[in-house]
Amino acid sequence: MKALTLALMFSLMVARPAQPVRRPSGTVERRATTGRWYFAASGHAVYCYGPVMTLPQANGDLQKVATFCRDGRAVVPLKD
Repeated sequence: MKALTLALMFSLMVARPAQPVRRPSGTVERRATTGRWYFAASGHAVYCYGPVMTLPQANGDLQKVATFCRDGRAVVPLKD
């Protein structure tokens, strides 16, 4: 009986619950709630969160651009 009690007490001391996974407090997980896929002038698809704007070019033409894209670029020219 003593052996069973000692074995039970020893198993309780050894078995500890696993600690929850901790994330670094310096990082903030930010996920945009809206966004849309666009076809860039370079031929690639880009996912952007901001509005589509029309910007003037140096030669006087207007260029449609998507803003605040997932790849880190602020402005991506779009294919018309």
